Amino acid sequence: MLSLNLREALFGQESGEVPIFLLEITHPELPEPIFLTTDPTTRLGTDPLAYGTISRGNTYLYAGIEVTIPDEQDKSPPASKLTIANVGRDLVPLARSVNSPPSVKIEAVLASDPDVVEMNWPALDMSNLTYDASTLQFDLTMDALTSEAYPAGEFLPSFFPGLFI
Repeated sequence: MLSLNLREALFGQESGEVPIFLLEITHPELPEPIFLTTDPTTRLGTDPLAYGTISRGNTYLYAGIEVTIPDEQDKSPPASKLTIANVGRDLVPLARSVNSPPSVKIEAVLASDPDVVEMNWPALDMSNLTYDASTLQFDLTMDALTSEAYPAGEFLPSFFPGLFI
């Protein structure tokens, strides 16, 4: 359930609240997660000049990110787009080096209270990397449960002998 403050910030004509999206990129090959934010809330340092958001003890670096919130369609799993300004070119080698897709967790907070998570989308997988001199663009998708067999087992005499008497 969304808080009243977030609903007013999202749907109001004018608002003093700023919704911020926090991204946590994880992968077994990474020594530690990469934390990115969509808002330069606080100056983190001057050499080099860096801005970011501090939330629940983690420092999220501002990187010029555009996030499309995952959609909900009937016949496909939720999908989203992530565009990152390729300022330092640090993520291209990372995206090329991993053998399996990194996971991205997206959280929405308000600038006035960044420690309270208003919405979250856990376990989105990065895929379809495209990049140029200025941006990196990924698709973010959830695992499609429609491709999983249900029920998991099969009704065979070896598993369910009572059914075949």
